[in-house]
Amino acid sequence: MRAKQEERVVTLLHGAGGQLMQELLAQILKKFTKTSVGSGIGLKELDDGAVIPLAGKNLVFTTDSHVVQPIFFPGGDIGRLAVAGTVNDLAVMGAQPLALSCGLVLPEGFPIAELERILESMDRALEEAGAALITGDTKVLGHGELEGLIINTAGIGLAERVVTDAGLRPGDKLLVTGPIGDHGMALLAHREGLEFETTLESDVAPINHLIARALAAGGAAITAMKDPTRGGLAACLNEMARKAGVGIIVYESAIPMREEVRGLGELLGINPLEVANEGKALIGIAPERAQAVLEALRGHPQGRDAAIIGEATADYPGKVILVTEVGGKRFLENPIGDPVPRIC
Repeated sequence: MRAKQEERVVTLLHGAGGQLMQELLAQILKKFTKTSVGSGIGLKELDDGAVIPLAGKNLVFTTDSHVVQPIFFPGGDIGRLAVAGTVNDLAVMGAQPLALSCGLVLPEGFPIAELERILESMDRALEEAGAALITGDTKVLGHGELEGLIINTAGIGLAERVVTDAGLRPGDKLLVTGPIGDHGMALLAHREGLEFETTLESDVAPINHLIARALAAGGAAITAMKDPTRGGLAACLNEMARKAGVGIIVYESAIPMREEVRGLGELLGINPLEVANEGKALIGIAPERAQAVLEALRGHPQGRDAAIIGEATADYPGKVILVTEVGGKRFLENPIGDPVPRIC
């Protein structure tokens, strides 16, 4: 008899934002025949959200689920993360958020005081973003059926001009709005009980007002945007290069990064370029407006460390080239997954 074929199963890496997740999404997409509304952007584009053309407007819609552990961490908590993640997905598609929904899945025995703390944090983040929470749902599971809690959020916003993550053109500059790796490394340090001379905190925050400054300064010269969450900057760059059919050259010395993040990465053998951020964006800009956008971002508290880190090129389409600090070059590969699980 032939040996039974080994059953394929979902692993943690399938949800970590890298190559395995992209392969899983490709399998999911095969199961659906209608994935967009009219001429809008839909599921098959695998962008940060969808676009529904409606009465001459661009309605942007996104959804996300949040399972971070621990639920309270330096710089934030699962509630702030849920709001910021949804708002930022709308923002990098060119939309200002209007309203969010919230679905809570709670385990039996969850402390009411902790729930109130999380909801208050969500409310503060919504106020920062200028959005409203308008509908929701709550479910409770029995003892042992759920670790922590799950928050699902969906959001809608309006965009005068939609910006996708697939619009890079050769010559475009690549700009990141601030230091990378903060969120993933802060959670990892907290889990491992590691301490630094200064407190390493998550960057989790709504960045829609920051992105609005970039759009005002750059206009149509902004060709692509994406927030580097799961899989970090490495996954984000690779996805943008692959979708646009361009190469990307990135200069390691230009990438803003805190010394604590760099040091922890070296200590644990983790590349900070592959860990999640929750308050940053990667922006593609035509070269003639890049400096203006950079100055506009640096005039905002969330963008004071913004930097131009590279450019798109016609060479090596779909690939990312990292120019190292010593002048060498290597491919910056798309990570298999985020090396720090359950961080968003």
